[in-house]
Amino acid sequence: MSSFSDYLVFVDESGDHGMASIDPAYPLFVLSCCLISKHDYMATVVPAIQRIKFAVFGHDAVVLHEREIRRDIGPFAILRDPDRKRAFLEALTDALAATPMAVFAAVIDKRRLQDRERDENPYEVSLRFCLERIYYRLRRQGQTGDTHQTLTTHVLCESRGNNEDRDLELSFRRICSGDNYGGQSIPFEPVICHKRSNSIGLQLADLVARPIGMHQLKPEQPNRAWDVIREKLDCDSQGRYMGYGLKCFP
Repeated sequence: MSSFSDYLVFVDESGDHGMASIDPAYPLFVLSCCLISKHDYMATVVPAIQRIKFAVFGHDAVVLHEREIRRDIGPFAILRDPDRKRAFLEALTDALAATPMAVFAAVIDKRRLQDRERDENPYEVSLRFCLERIYYRLRRQGQTGDTHQTLTTHVLCESRGNNEDRDLELSFRRICSGDNYGGQSIPFEPVICHKRSNSIGLQLADLVARPIGMHQLKPEQPNRAWDVIREKLDCDSQGRYMGYGLKCFP
């Protein structure tokens, strides 16, 4: 008998996971995962982001996308006014700070991964770490089930194209079938969503990814978003997040 856990996982990325070309300005691939309870998601997370959208755009059909926000393009062209953009970013960061979630992320420096001369796919390397750590967290919370009942957790990922989606699902199911550190079955189910689904959770995962990468790339640079995200990273009993909520490869 199978039922569902009380949680959802939202996954997005920053940077290109391909190894054929590396952007010298941003040579990283970051995978970010936000673990949120369904109760919190419905009661507080979605309404908070919708309020910001209504206040800024007058409707909630706008999909928050970090790259477009950063470049003031598409529906975010209205943010070319510095004061308006500052207020918008502050509202988003405050909403992120108030969001009850646990963040799991992997950062890959593709320059160093390439130097290892191994046939490793950055997306799969990152996904394996994140799914393992999320599984351990949910297991501690009694959210994976027992011998009588398995609790399935849905993991929502943004669609990236037919070929990429197929590769993602294959990697996902391989990892959850036992290709992981513990060699165990992980009761997660992938849900691949198009951007037009306007999933608030996926938009949060998108907003989380780049600040994590920028902190690893330029740790001395002020980064308020990172300061907020750092407090959300899964950690051990002593508050250490490296190797728990965050892993940097290689």
